Parts: sequence; C-alpha cells; structure tokens
Amino acid sequence: MVGVSERMNELRQELRKHEYHYYVLDDPLVSDAEYDQLMQELRQIENMHPELITSDSPTQRVGGQATEKSKPVIHRRPLLSLDNAFSLADLQEFHRRINRVVAAFSYMAELKIDGVSIVLIYQDGLLVNAATRGDGVVGEDVTNNIKTIRSIPLRLRDNLSRLEVRGEIYMPKQEFLRLNQEKEEKGEKVFANPRNAAAGSIRQLDPAITASRALAAFIYDIIYIEDRDINDQQEALDLSLIHI
Repeated sequence: MVGVSERMNELRQELRKHEYHYYVLDDPLVSDAEYDQLMQELRQIENMHPELITSDSPTQRVGGQATEKSKPVIHRRPLLSLDNAFSLADLQEFHRRINRVVAAFSYMAELKIDGVSIVLIYQDGLLVNAATRGDGVVGEDVTNNIKTIRSIPLRLRDNLSRLEVRGEIYMPKQEFLRLNQEKEEKGEKVFANPRNAAAGSIRQLDPAITASRALAAFIYDIIYIEDRDINDQQEALDLSLIHI
C-alpha cells in the first residue's frame, strides 16, 4: 500500500508534468476535470498532514501573504536595456561598433516580447527568489507574485545547485482584452497596453490579484549556472528549455 508521503510525491510530480504540458507546451495530457481531481486529492492530503506541505507543491502557487513593501534585490550582474534601431543606417552603425571590438562574431535574431524583465533564482532545484529589473542594478523582490504564474516551475526538472535566469513576464492579448473589459464594466481606468498591464500585475502587493490575471513567461538568458560556462546565446536558449 502506498504511504501518505509517497502518494503526495506522486501527485506533485503528476501535477507538475500536466502544468508543463498545459502552460508551456500548450499540449494538455488530461482534461481540466481530471487535473482538478488530482489537485483536489493533493489538497485533501495536505490538509490532513500540513507538516508535509512543501514550498514547491503545486498547491502553493498562491500561498504568499500580501506585503506592505517589496524588498530590494541586488542583481549578480547589471541587467542592461536594449537599444532601438529605426533604420538600416542604425543597424549598420551597430555592426561597425561591434566590428571594432570583436574579431569574429555572428548574429542571432529573436522575437522581442514586450513585457517586464524578471530574474529567477533556483537553489538546489527550487525557486527561491524572483526580482524585477529595477534600475538594472537593484530590483524588487516579487517572488510570491511570480509563483502564481503557472508557466514558471517552482521546482526544476533537475536539482541544479544554482541557476539564475532572465526572462520576460508578459500578458497575452486575450487576457489583456478580458481584463480591460472587466475594468470598463466596473468603471475603472483601463490599462494602456499589455506591457503596462503586466507591470501592474507583477508589482501587486497581494499575490492573489496577480494570480487572477493570466500572465505568461519566456526565459531567454542564463545569468549564472553552477560549474558551467555559456558560450553563446543559442546555448543559453537550449539550456533554458532543458532546465526550465
């Protein structure tokens, strides 16, 4: 007979797998009803055995309490912003500047997601901290809010001793339209664009408000990974897919 602890671990692993397929791969393996049934079973067991609840349990997505003020977080390395290019001449000038300081290089083009820059820190496979970009040197601790975003794992698929990644938190257009319609119906001021909506959602003092908005995330850079050097951007993206 499977013990309580073993059954809890089975349920957590199963739910994490379904969350990854649903929110990241957009390829659900079970129906919403089946997912809810698994979640309900886990909640019931945890309610009976609160001493066995862990911070990375799928039930703890909205477990944080509202805070009065966010704590400052000093980044391991400065989070620089991107320059804009509005013409071919701008691109050519950028190329000339790179060519003056780098002997051999190549370019990689990526989609620009217009959201809020975020840093996620994992210790021994667990998400322990999340911070906004802030001024590039010091950001705001938004860990409890980030835990409500289901495309961000609370636990990695392996237990890396230390992993720090940078990504973008954004609000899909469908959710942006839904949220603004809800605000209009309540007579409240609407958000100007999805980026502002994402920024406002991430910086809420109450994680439950953040959880009520369907935010998404895309990880595009590895700031630090224990015992490994990153040679180029393609390797960083590949590793992000493997670990996140």
